[in-house]
Amino acid sequence: MNILFEQLIADFHERPLPILTLRETRLPALPGKIDAVLGMRRSGKTSFLFQAMQGLLDQGIAKERMLYINFDDDRLLPMTTEDLGSIGDAYFRMFPDHRRQICYFFFDEIQNVAGWEAYLRRLLDTEQVQLAVTGSSAKLLSREIATSLRGRAISTEIFPFSFRESLMHEGIVPGKQRPGSSKRAVLENRLRRYLVVGGFPEVQCITDEYRIRMLQEYVDAVVLRDIVERHRVGNILPLRYLIRHLLATPATLFSINKFYNDLKSQGIACSKDTLRNYFVWLEDAYLVCSVPIETRSERVRQTNPRKVYAIDTGLLQAFSHSPRSDQGHLLECFVFMALRRKGVNIAYYRTKQGYEVDFITTSLSGDVALYQVALHLHDESTRKREVRALTDAMEETGLKHGVIITLEQEEELPTPFGRIDIHPAWQFAMNAMA
Repeated sequence: MNILFEQLIADFHERPLPILTLRETRLPALPGKIDAVLGMRRSGKTSFLFQAMQGLLDQGIAKERMLYINFDDDRLLPMTTEDLGSIGDAYFRMFPDHRRQICYFFFDEIQNVAGWEAYLRRLLDTEQVQLAVTGSSAKLLSREIATSLRGRAISTEIFPFSFRESLMHEGIVPGKQRPGSSKRAVLENRLRRYLVVGGFPEVQCITDEYRIRMLQEYVDAVVLRDIVERHRVGNILPLRYLIRHLLATPATLFSINKFYNDLKSQGIACSKDTLRNYFVWLEDAYLVCSVPIETRSERVRQTNPRKVYAIDTGLLQAFSHSPRSDQGHLLECFVFMALRRKGVNIAYYRTKQGYEVDFITTSLSGDVALYQVALHLHDESTRKREVRALTDAMEETGLKHGVIITLEQEEELPTPFGRIDIHPAWQFAMNAMA
C-alpha cells in the first residue's frame, strides 16, 4: 500500500489541474479546522477541491505542498484504518522538509474508509496540515463531525451550478450593471433553459435524451450507495416509489401518513417509521430538501406537512410524468435553491385567513424576508391571490417589504402595509449571491 500511495502522490503532482468553471463558494480554511465539503453526488465537490488547489497555486504555494487522494479509486479497495496512517508517512517520506511548513491535504470521499474521523483528528494534532474532505452524505459527516471530530471541522455545501455559475460555464460573464434589451433577452432565454436542464455540471452541453438518462443514473447512484448499501435497506420498492413521488410532485405539501396510505392502497407493505427513515436519508444524501411551516410551536411544526424541493430542477424534468414539468413548480424549486445557497433559514408561511406564502427566510443576523413565487401575474385573479397572501403576511409579521418572483415580469407595487417588489427570476438569481 505504501508504494501505491507514493505512486498516487507522484501522479497528482505530475498532472496539471483541470481547467474548471469557477464556483462562487469558497473554503473557509480556518486554522485548526477541517474543511468538510458536502453535497449530492456529481454536484462538483471534487472540482471544488481542485479549485481550492488552484487558489493555493495562485498564492504562490508549490503543488508539492499539496496532497490529493480520491478514496473512490478502486486501487485503494479494500482499505483499512491502518492503511490511512500510511498516507501521511508516504507523503513525508517523499518530502521530509515539508514537515516544517503548512501542507494542504485533500481527501475525496474519505467516509468510504472506516475510522477516517479518528485519523483526521490525529493528523491535525500531529502535523502542520490544512485538511479538506468531501462526502456525499450530510448525516454521516455532520454526525461524525459533532462527535468524533469534537468541533474541529466546519462544513461547506456544494450544490449543482447556480444560474450565475451556469452562465459562466457557457462563457457568459454576469455583469453588475442592469442589462440592456439584447442581454436581457439572452438571460431570459438561459433562465428558461436552466429550469429544464438544471445545474449538474456534466449535463450542461449534452442532448436531452442523454441528459435525462444521466440524471436518472445519478439518482440510482444515490439510492444504491448512499441509502441501500449504507443503511442496509432490504425493501427497495417503497423507497423507489417515494423518490419518484417526491421528484414528480415538487413544491407541494408532503405527509408521511398520506403517502403511507397511498402505498397501502396499492398493496405495498412498508411501515411509517421506515418511510420516515427513507425520507431523512434522502435529505441526508442531498437529493431533496424539506421546508417546515413557520411557527414558534415545535408540535405544530412536526404535525404539519412539509413542502419538499429537489436539489436541482433538472432532476424534476428527468422524473416528470409529462414531457414538460409544471413550470410554476420548476420556478419555485429554482427560487428555493437560490435561497438555500444564501444559507438562510427557510420556512413557508400560512396566514390566519389560510393564504400561503412560499418562503419566509431568516438570515444569521436575524433579518426576515417574505418571498412569493408566481409564474405569471397576467391573470387578474392570480395577481389578486398572490398579492393578498403576501400583504396579509406582511401585516401579520410587521414586515414592510415583500417580493414576488415571476418568470419575466418586473414591477414595484405599493400596498397599505409596505412595498412589494416584483422581480423576474433571472434578476433575482443574478443578485442572490452578489
